[in-house]
Amino acid sequence: MEQSVIYTPPQGPLDILYEDSEILAVNKPSGLLSVPGRGEHLADCLLTRVQAVFPTALLVHRLDRDTSGVMIFALSPHAQRHLSMQFEKRSTRKTYVARVVGHLEPKTGTVDLPLIVDWPNRPKQMVCHDTGKPAVTEWRVLRHGENETRVRLMPKTGRSHQLRVHMLALGHPILGDPFYAEDDARNHPRLMLHSEELRVKHPENNQSMKFRAAPDF
Repeated sequence: MEQSVIYTPPQGPLDILYEDSEILAVNKPSGLLSVPGRGEHLADCLLTRVQAVFPTALLVHRLDRDTSGVMIFALSPHAQRHLSMQFEKRSTRKTYVARVVGHLEPKTGTVDLPLIVDWPNRPKQMVCHDTGKPAVTEWRVLRHGENETRVRLMPKTGRSHQLRVHMLALGHPILGDPFYAEDDARNHPRLMLHSEELRVKHPENNQSMKFRAAPDF
């Protein structure tokens, strides 16, 4: 299981995409926790690194440890409330890029499958039509490679592992996924999933803002 792997997060300076008096956008590297895990050995995370430079920074949302890309932090309690409400009401717009196993067809589509935690195997999630929470993901194929597809994913909900389980449900798990990929598909240097773009409204003036970071794969 992934938990048994020694936690050796990447080092280096913060990759700051945007900052002002209310918000901070950062490009999170793959392999770094968003928030501290349980135990001193999992204390290093993006939140504590950000707070070392921006002491007033507050958490708004998270990315999985192995997912890279755009994360936004609030720099005031007002900004945190405002941004958190946007995520809660699903008024934010999130776009991801992934490399998945096989040739995904058709070019576009939607996955609408409810998800719930797979308790005996947590933190894995699974599809459950009886007790799962609604989860919807739209996809658009960018290009096909040799037995793989680069795809853009637009989640309409924010369930844990949503993109990873939805791609698995289509029969195209994300390359490098330590939970849901198997055999050669798991044997990649990282999870091939990246938060490419995040759109929010600024907490001070409600102006629409877009933050982008290109994937490194």
